[in-house]
Amino acid sequence: MSKLHAQLWEENKGLVQACLNHPFVQGLKDGSLDPEAFKRYVGQDAFFLKAFFRAYALAAAKCTDESHATLFVTLMQGVLDELALHKAYSKKLEIDLDSVKPFSACRSYIDFLMHTSYQCPLGEITAAMVPCMRLYAFLGQELSKGSYAETYKEWIGNYSSEEFEKLAVELEDLLDSVATDTAAAHDAYRYALQCELDFFQAPLEVRDA
Repeated sequence: MSKLHAQLWEENKGLVQACLNHPFVQGLKDGSLDPEAFKRYVGQDAFFLKAFFRAYALAAAKCTDESHATLFVTLMQGVLDELALHKAYSKKLEIDLDSVKPFSACRSYIDFLMHTSYQCPLGEITAAMVPCMRLYAFLGQELSKGSYAETYKEWIGNYSSEEFEKLAVELEDLLDSVATDTAAAHDAYRYALQCELDFFQAPLEVRDA
């Protein structure tokens, strides 16, 4: 029988494919994504990552195994690395990250993540966190295949990197260690993936970031 992380990924392949085929994501590959939409995305993603950092800290506090807590600390550093990339984007694109207001898609994702991190056991928390890491690693690797436009090569390079893949695998391994095959874990994983899809759609629709 396959491991839990593989089961969850496989049963949500439809949402994964929808993310890969989304105009925002495909626009990253061919360079056709509206720069203004990318600016809106960067601001929203930076806002979200700050919440993800706090969620990792809450998860670490719930760990009774030192190696599990150490992984969450490593993931927190990964978030800081991503935020550093966003700060570089913000300077280049003239985005004031301190003035960003979350779109409803961003706020819904954050509310779900923080509620789960505060109220739920570690297994369910991890199930809610894995989709972000695994999806972005998957998208980066898929977009890096063959030729792609120079416009968003930094984004593609970051998420297709071996370092990012390593973090995604470690979080999946943790999921297999601390989570059980429950409806709550399945629901948390799927809802997080739906939030990811909504997150890509929002910058194409909202004009008042």
